[in-house]
Amino acid sequence: MSQEWYPILDYEAKPEDLADKELRALSGVWIEQRSKLSESDNISKFTERLKREWAIETGLIERLYTLDRGITELMIERGVNAAFIPHHVASDPGHIVAMIDDQEDAVESVFAFVKGNRQLSTSYIKELHQVFTRHQEFVEGRDPSGRKVQVPLIRGDYKRQPNNPTRPDGTIHSYCPPEQTASEMDHLIELHQAHYDVAPEVEAAWLHHRFTQIHPFQDGNGRLARALATLIFVKADWLPLVVRDSERDKYIDALEAADHGDLKPLVSFFAGLQKREFVNALGIARGLEKDIRVNARIQAIGQRLAQRRDALVQEWQAAMANAEHLHILAKERMNEVCSSLENALSSHNDFTFFVDDERNQGERSHYFQRQIVSTAKKLEYYANTRDYRSWVRLIARDGGQGNILITFHCIGHEFRGVLVCSGTWFQRVPTDDGSYESEGETALCDEVFQINYKEDIADTELRFQTWLESAIERGLALWESSAL
Repeated sequence: MSQEWYPILDYEAKPEDLADKELRALSGVWIEQRSKLSESDNISKFTERLKREWAIETGLIERLYTLDRGITELMIERGVNAAFIPHHVASDPGHIVAMIDDQEDAVESVFAFVKGNRQLSTSYIKELHQVFTRHQEFVEGRDPSGRKVQVPLIRGDYKRQPNNPTRPDGTIHSYCPPEQTASEMDHLIELHQAHYDVAPEVEAAWLHHRFTQIHPFQDGNGRLARALATLIFVKADWLPLVVRDSERDKYIDALEAADHGDLKPLVSFFAGLQKREFVNALGIARGLEKDIRVNARIQAIGQRLAQRRDALVQEWQAAMANAEHLHILAKERMNEVCSSLENALSSHNDFTFFVDDERNQGERSHYFQRQIVSTAKKLEYYANTRDYRSWVRLIARDGGQGNILITFHCIGHEFRGVLVCSGTWFQRVPTDDGSYESEGETALCDEVFQINYKEDIADTELRFQTWLESAIERGLALWESSAL
């Protein structure tokens, strides 16, 4: 049984229907802030770190090498060095470093390509393939008997033999035949160049998927596909597409959905990755200026800071108003769920339910720091509860106490236009001395919910209702498993 190849197609659905409204608003915040942070050392270091992470992770996904998370994080933070790779992990650490260096050169090439305002072409794609495979001499193939063999890799030119993989279930995934590869690649570029005003996450997903459908090279097609998606993002002044090895299954599932004509999961996956990097970048960026001519610029700086202060106040007030609105919605929904639970379990006197909340700057707004930080660590962001914090919780008492906690707070060390909301489940259990201890903190969301000042509140509300429903459902499932 096999999955037949068919020529690449243009969009099956309207591109505008696939776009992520939240990402468009958040990217507006990023681009606006980025121009003010362009001279910041921190934002420059962040971009370089992201390029390095891209280079390391793109090889991990393709199983060019295997590194544990500790080694990966060490090299992302401190640089790619063979000394960081123990010999029990790899017999030739130097070769791994050489491949990662090639991948880092490739992503640098993408940035230079965009800066040079070049048009995407098949010749550039071949050029990029040469960079990727500079230290790769062979690719795995099969002889006429079906045995695995090492085949010399052709760098910078299309495949000359079929490269159709056999999946674990025995099916064959067919890619473009070698004799049609050149014409299909020309068609890919032609279609791409005809796309006008398409959202970056949509075009990146389309170009990535259609390229992988062709699979024009013997090897390196996945790395090149992610480089092409990154090219689209960089052209839009966005950030590189970093797909981590831990996200590999979700990534492959989205690609398979695209194989069956549904591009939306891949668009959503790319949008989620880009949101993560926007929020991380906005959270770490510090310092707006480095001015060595202080005396000559004092007056200009004063005016600029005054304008920025006024703009920050407006941005802060808009984001805060949105957060307060969502707080009210969360409380209303929690009360509805509370009433439903009371009605469903009215014959069971062992259970009591109620809703509790505290608004920003309230007497109890400082509660639940432990739970906020625990969830922030799991979702990999810095939770700033100094400038804004409110919360809503649904409590279920059954001897102990289960809590579905929804918290609103800032992200990063300074406000950069974004507030966030997270969900946590935890229990309070009685101790021998009659008091209660908190335990079992569990994140109720895969992604932190982002609230920015540019998005229309109606769109934010629609997104929040979906996010909140998922968090509550997870919390109820955890309560059910612990209480019943």
